Amino acid sequence: MNTPDRPAATSTPASPGTTFYTTHDSPLGELLLVGVDSPTAPGGIALISLSLPGQRGAATIGAQWHRDAHPFAEAVRQLRGYFAGELTRFALEFRTTGTEFQERVWRALDKIPYGTTTTYGRLAEEVGVARGEVRAVGAAVGANPLLLVRPCHRVIGADGAMRGYAAGVERKVALLTHEGALQPTLI
Repeated sequence: MNTPDRPAATSTPASPGTTFYTTHDSPLGELLLVGVDSPTAPGGIALISLSLPGQRGAATIGAQWHRDAHPFAEAVRQLRGYFAGELTRFALEFRTTGTEFQERVWRALDKIPYGTTTTYGRLAEEVGVARGEVRAVGAAVGANPLLLVRPCHRVIGADGAMRGYAAGVERKVALLTHEGALQPTLI
C-alpha cells in the first residue's frame, strides 16, 4: 500500500472565513466534508468536519455555507485511495475547534498506525493522563469531528471490545476489518 509523499496530517485552530461543503459516496454511506479556506492546504481547503448522516455530533449544513466539490478534490482522491486499499495515511490539513485537552487527544489519534489498534488506556498514557481519567479520553475521542481521517475507529476497549463510535460500532468494525486490524467473521 502506498502513502502520499506529503507530510502527515496537520492541525491548526479554526479561523473565520468561507465555509465550503460537499458530499462523497463511500462504502460507509454518504460522507459530508466541511472545510474552510486555507492557502496552505491541498485544494485550498482545510477540513473542519467529516461525518456521516445520523452520526452523533455530525455537522449540520449552515445557511451561509457554499456547496462546491472542487476544493475537496484532494480529500476525495485520498478517501477513494483509502477505500481501495491503496492509502494508509491521510495527508490533509485539519482545522478543529476543540478544547486544549481534546486537541491533544486528537493529535494522538493521528499517530495510531493503519491496521493497528490501541486502547483508551494507552491513549490516555500517550497524552499524559492518569489511567483513572480514561473516560475523559473516551469523551474526547467521541467528540472527534474528523471521522475516518483522524482515526478514532482504531481505539478499542482494554478487553478488545468495540466501544462506542459516533458513526456506529458496526462501521467501526467494518473500518478495522478493512484495515486488517480485525479478522472478518461469518456472523
